[in-house]
Amino acid sequence: MYLYEICQYLEAKYPLNLQESYDNSGLLYGHLKDEIFGALITLDLTESIVDEALSNKCNLIIAHHPIIFNSIKKLNRQTYVERIIEKCIQKGISLYAIHTNLDNHSNGVNAKIAEKIGLKNCRILRPMNGLIYKLEVYVPTTHLSTVDQAILDAGAGQMGAYSECHFRTQGIGTFTPKNDAKPHIGTKNVREEVQEFKVEYLVENQRLKHVLDAMYRSHPYEEVAHFIFNLSNTHTQRGAGMIGELSEAVNTDVFLNQIKQIFKCGTIKHTAIHKDKIQTVALCGGAGSFLVSDAIGSKADIYISSDFKYHEFFDADNKIIIADIGHYESEQFTSELLAEQLIEKFPNFAIHLTKLNTNPVNYL
Repeated sequence: MYLYEICQYLEAKYPLNLQESYDNSGLLYGHLKDEIFGALITLDLTESIVDEALSNKCNLIIAHHPIIFNSIKKLNRQTYVERIIEKCIQKGISLYAIHTNLDNHSNGVNAKIAEKIGLKNCRILRPMNGLIYKLEVYVPTTHLSTVDQAILDAGAGQMGAYSECHFRTQGIGTFTPKNDAKPHIGTKNVREEVQEFKVEYLVENQRLKHVLDAMYRSHPYEEVAHFIFNLSNTHTQRGAGMIGELSEAVNTDVFLNQIKQIFKCGTIKHTAIHKDKIQTVALCGGAGSFLVSDAIGSKADIYISSDFKYHEFFDADNKIIIADIGHYESEQFTSELLAEQLIEKFPNFAIHLTKLNTNPVNYL
């Protein structure tokens, strides 16, 4: 197994362009052509995690939280970050982070949390926009099937739970080949009229290059008439947080105790219990106070997340219950999620799930 194979798989499934601007996901250290003998998956990267990787003969660590987040100007062993990076370089351990690109995916961190709680009908709480393009391409009737299939196979035409979507209209295309042209149809310096279709597709931004390559390869024309538009449409499968429903309403105190058991919380900080029962649940792994207004607007009964500041609890305004279960607690199943998917993809490769609790917060 080579490092580039793992990186390609993760980045095809959770594209790096989904990460927030402040983030640092992707390959942090390593060479893509390095052979990987085993991978250790963890939420956080600590010195103990590096030792665990060495004991398991793993030369790749995949962490949710990037160890390199801010600029590093020195490597003199004065901080745990400097010591970890130096040791990994010395021992030949590659480092990969998969952070907010995993948070912002419908099958990522929040989907795993929703699964643990038992939520149904799950959808993104705050969908992202600007991720979708519209491609218009003009194709002669004789080549419609070939070009259309090539574009669809490259990943265009995906709309939520639907695939192979396009819209087409028929018309007449005209052109005059010049002297230096090599036309597929027509004669130089003679205006040609051809029965054509204008075919329209939605394309995610990370698939656009592949789609355009497929279009050029399959299209018969020397010059392919096409247009690309960046849309402001929201992407229902990409974005922050998640919301779903329990199969039936549960008494609020019972629900909170269930959450405490599922996530092994030392404590739950919450706002006033002004609802007797819980059924609609909004959530966000990690620091999620920025989504309170979205949770309220979605009519959720409770919002589960972490890292709320004192004054942010007031934002509940008796419209929702805020439950802060802790950062580590909310994201602890991320490693399990990644291990499941990597084992499914690479069943004969050594994938190890850390046995260490990296939570830096303790409770009395």
